[in-house]
Amino acid sequence: MTDIESRIDTSRPHTARIWNYWTGGKDNYPVDREAGDRIRELHPGIGDYAKADRLFLGRAVRHLAGQEGVRQFLDIGTGLPSADNTHEVAQRVAPDARVVYVDNDPLVLTHARALLVGTPEGATDYLDADLRDVDTILAAAAKTLDLSRPVALMLLGVVIFVEDDEESYGVVRRLMDALAPGSHLVLSHTVTHPDMPDVDAAVAFWNEHGTPKLTQRTPAAVARYFDGLELLEPGVVSCSAWRPERSAPDVAMYGGIGRK
Repeated sequence: MTDIESRIDTSRPHTARIWNYWTGGKDNYPVDREAGDRIRELHPGIGDYAKADRLFLGRAVRHLAGQEGVRQFLDIGTGLPSADNTHEVAQRVAPDARVVYVDNDPLVLTHARALLVGTPEGATDYLDADLRDVDTILAAAAKTLDLSRPVALMLLGVVIFVEDDEESYGVVRRLMDALAPGSHLVLSHTVTHPDMPDVDAAVAFWNEHGTPKLTQRTPAAVARYFDGLELLEPGVVSCSAWRPERSAPDVAMYGGIGRK
């Protein structure tokens, strides 16, 4: 057993594995499925949130690689590999795209070794690091990415795990400050919203039983992550409403893209 594999805890539900379960993946355990079903009882639409976030990722990466000409992606909080991972979407548009994945979940890293393999023309790498380890991430990512050229920083459903607001905003600012002009921030975040009270109940259940614990923020607080950046239309909205290919109900997962 490797050091990474020895860190896998199957006794408690874990967010990456529950997310995988909700999106139809197989990389989860009974404890994750049980928690996922309980959360879905509290909030029946939660599986749609996971799918909406994944579809947002695809649309965002296709836009950045196709319309903005971005060829480098730094995806932090990768989650378990599934269909249409960042490198797959980007390299279908631009085979020479370079992608670095970052996660600190041992199950994610174990699967990343086998599944996150890119095109011969491009490059795909992964790092074992926490979002807060900004200097470590940047130094390691620079071995694959040219940080003097634009990079798309992907932070989908990950800053929710940094409870302190100022620390959370500060981490995102430090990462963006280190990237070249023309870089983009792609971020999504679970929100608390008066029109969606069952979301709060689902989050409370998760924080009591699961790991790691997550923090909800208001849509306005999510928009603050993009301070100082040029927001692409339609701004910070429900992920299902960001340039959708077909209309879908709003979800309590908000996201946007900002250009440096």
